[in-house]
Amino acid sequence: MNFDLLHPADQIVLIMRRLYSFGMTTTSGGNLSIKDSDGVIWISPGSIDKGTLEREDIIKVLPGGEVIGIHKPSVELPIHKMVYERRPGTRAVLHAHPPSLVAFSAIREVPATDMIANIKVTCGEIRVGGYALPGSEELGVRIADQFALGADVVIMDNHGAIVAAEDLFQAFSIFETLDYCARIQINASALGEIRRLTEDELTLYSTRYFPDMEEYSVGEYSSDERYYRQAMCGYIHRAYNQQLFTATQGTFSRRLPDGSFFITPYGKDRMYLEPGDLVNIRDGRREAGKTPSRAVMLHKGVYDAHPDIQAVAIAHPPNIMAFAVTGREFDAKLIPESYIMLKQVQRVPYGANLVRHNNQAVEKISIKTPVCIIENDCVVVAGTGLLNVFDRLEVLEYSAKSVVAAGQLKKTVHAMPEEKIKEIEVAFNL
Repeated sequence: MNFDLLHPADQIVLIMRRLYSFGMTTTSGGNLSIKDSDGVIWISPGSIDKGTLEREDIIKVLPGGEVIGIHKPSVELPIHKMVYERRPGTRAVLHAHPPSLVAFSAIREVPATDMIANIKVTCGEIRVGGYALPGSEELGVRIADQFALGADVVIMDNHGAIVAAEDLFQAFSIFETLDYCARIQINASALGEIRRLTEDELTLYSTRYFPDMEEYSVGEYSSDERYYRQAMCGYIHRAYNQQLFTATQGTFSRRLPDGSFFITPYGKDRMYLEPGDLVNIRDGRREAGKTPSRAVMLHKGVYDAHPDIQAVAIAHPPNIMAFAVTGREFDAKLIPESYIMLKQVQRVPYGANLVRHNNQAVEKISIKTPVCIIENDCVVVAGTGLLNVFDRLEVLEYSAKSVVAAGQLKKTVHAMPEEKIKEIEVAFNL
């Protein structure tokens, strides 16, 4: 899907439905706007069901102030106008109230974006804006002042968060990523102290490079590749809907019978990826005209070192990432399913996937040890096929969620005893 070519009203409807479906706003809450190239502001209506918005519900506000539409505009329209006036280059504003960010707005703190480098880079500068009556000029001034000082996101005391960006998809990506960050931090609080990255470690991430890969012309896709491309898009969409991926983060790859593999592209919306968006990698060369995920060399390294691995995923789900940012070991001996699917979960230090050869991460992964946590970064999951990898990723996140829940209950998590583990290993030929 080419989001930029959609009409502004359609963009607002699409993003509002995503916010609502993922629990980041309520029926009556949240507001989105776009300022188009003619200076017209398109904004969501006030007091209208956000889960069922249609194009005709969106309000058009002309540069002279005339309001056109079948509803009243959001009560926060004055804030949106002030942000557009005070922050040059802003073409979209997004405000909503997901529980995780409301929690931070209630304690008057900013989520620790520096615990994961990608979150820090994506979310940019975050400021606190204070409280004022919703829809009031005072609130607009408070928020616009922070954006004028360079903020990308403002946490509004007792009110949620607001994002200003160059387009609505970027605003949504920032908002969604910050929501993930807040949830990771909240989950981590049940496990221990979070580790924040140093300036040197953040710099290491910023030097991450796109590999210099020659292009090649694919020609016609084989029947095998067509099948696997379609299947992989299905699993990517499921991973997004299960909140294992975000719109721009999360990578799948699949090896083909001819030895090449294809991988998720860089920077494209995971919710709407199509088979033609995926990037084939053959003999170190990339499919012409496409940019693969920046993790492509890690995937390639796993395939080169482990001929029995046929699929790989890299993800950042909010429960298992709580283990990645605290240093708390994850024990898969929680229930029989988790041990059968995950075996012994490996762990490598931050940066293991940022160096050119990715040796540590590649060496830890195998069919017998198919899961690896890279501290303060991601999890890597390998398997015999796409279904096997997706199943493992899902079991990993659900198992981590169970342990986090036990931590919130302030109770000890009891792993299965060793004699039961040996019984499972015999019964399931592990």
